[in-house]
Amino acid sequence: MKQRRFLHMFTMGIMVLAFLPLVSCRPQDKYVRISGFAQGGIYNVTLNLNGYQGLLTMDEAELQQAVDSILLDIDNSLSGYNRNSLLTHFNAGEAVQPTEVFIDLYEKSYRIYEETEGVVDVASGPLFDAWGFGFRSGELPSDEVVDSLRAACGMGLLKSNIRYLVLPDGRLYPESLLKDAETEAMPVLNYNAVAQGYSCDRVAAYLQSLGVKDMLVDIGEIYCQGLNPHGKSWTLAIDTPTDGNEAPGTDICGVFSAPARPCGIVTSGNYRKFYVRDGRKYAHTIDPRTGRPVEHNLLSATVIAKDGFTADAYATYCMVVGLEEAQAFVEAHQPEVEACLVYDDEGAMRTWVSSGFNMND
Repeated sequence: MKQRRFLHMFTMGIMVLAFLPLVSCRPQDKYVRISGFAQGGIYNVTLNLNGYQGLLTMDEAELQQAVDSILLDIDNSLSGYNRNSLLTHFNAGEAVQPTEVFIDLYEKSYRIYEETEGVVDVASGPLFDAWGFGFRSGELPSDEVVDSLRAACGMGLLKSNIRYLVLPDGRLYPESLLKDAETEAMPVLNYNAVAQGYSCDRVAAYLQSLGVKDMLVDIGEIYCQGLNPHGKSWTLAIDTPTDGNEAPGTDICGVFSAPARPCGIVTSGNYRKFYVRDGRKYAHTIDPRTGRPVEHNLLSATVIAKDGFTADAYATYCMVVGLEEAQAFVEAHQPEVEACLVYDDEGAMRTWVSSGFNMND
C-alpha cells in the first residue's frame, strides 16, 4: 500500500463498495466522481449534482479544482512532511501567520485532548519520532529517553486559546502558547491522528455550501451523507486486520451500511504500520500517557461519528485504550457514536458491534 507523505495511510481500513458505474436509479439525479492527487495519494469524491436547490451550476472540472485547492491549503498548513508548511516552521520554533485551518484544527484537537483526558494528544510528536512512527526515523528508545520526551510533550503544557494569541500583524509565536514561560522545550505538534478525517470535513463543508445533499468523500478516511447512486445507503467494507494486509479491499471481514445522516467513518488499526524486534511487535499506536506503543488485543476500530475529525479522534482513542474501555466509551456516546471493534480472542478473530452499527448479513 502506498504511503501518503502527509498522513501515512496505516490507519485506513475502509473501502467503498459498489463504486460502479455512477448511474442513478432516480432520473432527476446526476452523480459524478472526481479524483485527484493529494497528501501523497489519491482522493475520490462522489456526489450528486442534483442538490437541495436543483442542479449545481459547476461542472466536474470546476469542482475538482476547488477540492484540489482546499486540500493544498491543508497540506501547506498542517503537513509535517511538507518542509515548507506552517506546521513545519511552527515546530521549528518560528513565528508563522496561521491560516484558518491551522487555528481550527488546533482548537478542535485541544478539545479532544480534554475530552479524552490526554488519550488523544497531538502535542506528542517527539514520542512518535522516537519510536519511528512520526516525522523522523527512530526505533526502540530507552526508558530514559521515553520518560524525558514524555515530560516535554502534551497539550497540557499549552494554552487552548490560540486564536487570541495571534498578533495584530497576523503572526503567531510558538512560545506564546506555553502556559509556563519557563518550559524548556516547546511541544511538537503532529496531527496524524486526526488530519485525514479533518480533511474530509473541509471538503464536505465546501460541497454542502454548494447545496450538495448526497456525497461520499474519501481521503483515506470517509465522510458521507445522503444516498448512493442506487438510492440506498452508502455501503462500505472493513478490511481484515491481519498483520501485513496492505491492499484495501482484498481481504475484508465485514460489510456495513452508513447512516443517511452526515457522518465521518474511520478505521484505525495496528496491522499496517509496525515492526517486530526480538519477537515483539511494536505498533504505531502510542499511548501519550505512557509514551510507549500499546499492547492489547484490539486489532482495529471502525468508528462512525458526527464528522470525520471526531471519528478519526475516537478511532485513535479506541486503539489506545483497548477493547473493554473502547466498548464502554462507544456505549456511553450512543447514538451519536457507533463502532465495530475487531479483536483477538486467544488466537481467534472476533467482532463486537454497537447496537446502531448496521452490519450487513
